[in-house]
Amino acid sequence: MNPDVHDEDALKAIWHSVRAALKEDIGHGDLTASLFDTGEQARAVVICREEAVLCGQHWFNETLHQLDTDLRVDWKKQDGDLIEKDATVCTMAGTAQAILSGERTALNFLATLSATASCTRQYVERISGTSAQILDTRKTLPGMRYAQKYAVQCGGGLNHRMGLYDAILIKENHIATAGSIHQAADLAKQHFPALKIEIEVESCEQLEEALETAADTILLDNFSLSELQAAVALNEDRKKLEASGSINLDNVREVAKTGVHYISVGALTKNVQAVDFSMRFE
Repeated sequence: MNPDVHDEDALKAIWHSVRAALKEDIGHGDLTASLFDTGEQARAVVICREEAVLCGQHWFNETLHQLDTDLRVDWKKQDGDLIEKDATVCTMAGTAQAILSGERTALNFLATLSATASCTRQYVERISGTSAQILDTRKTLPGMRYAQKYAVQCGGGLNHRMGLYDAILIKENHIATAGSIHQAADLAKQHFPALKIEIEVESCEQLEEALETAADTILLDNFSLSELQAAVALNEDRKKLEASGSINLDNVREVAKTGVHYISVGALTKNVQAVDFSMRFE
């Protein structure tokens, strides 16, 4: 599934995510912001303190609009843009209370999603010139699945399945429960004949068995470089191959050069180092 932040489901997801975040932060009321008159107007600017790929505009806007429907945000950069250190990313004008109360929540979304987009861009650039593509995983921050999947796209990566409900991925414990790779694949094909099937294998022996099933993609879990090369040769381009496990910026290019089609990286969404944004009143 590819997140589209403009469709109805996306807008609802963003609204609910922002609503929960504001409730968590503001609770029954922002005591400090209440010191100021409700009609007092203010202008503010957001600056990025480091080079990054911008992501999170929709969540940022929604945060402030839930507090002040008339508040205006003027973006100088767009999601997916590479922004330089100390660049101004947006300005805003509205009630001081709304900006003060929404500041941290809005910046949290921007910092977290820009981190995912920036990390993804690093991996995408590292394998430039190869035929492999970078995929995300389900190792996302709780409650941030949709947002982080969108951020991966902004960084130039592709989305794997959104959750357990939209694709078949047969893993080690599914195989153990079914009795064998063949039996697990047959069950999947019987119950969901229209869906593509992916099977995770942990050795070239398991790969040989998976190649004889109806699987469309085979996930090579924690294969060494030499094992990946052997797997690509064994596959003979019959199935799509995905490499996963113990992949980082230091080795991702070598993995890509083995000839696999996809490389899934959990670090894109779980090892998040927030981008440094700050908001200043003018």
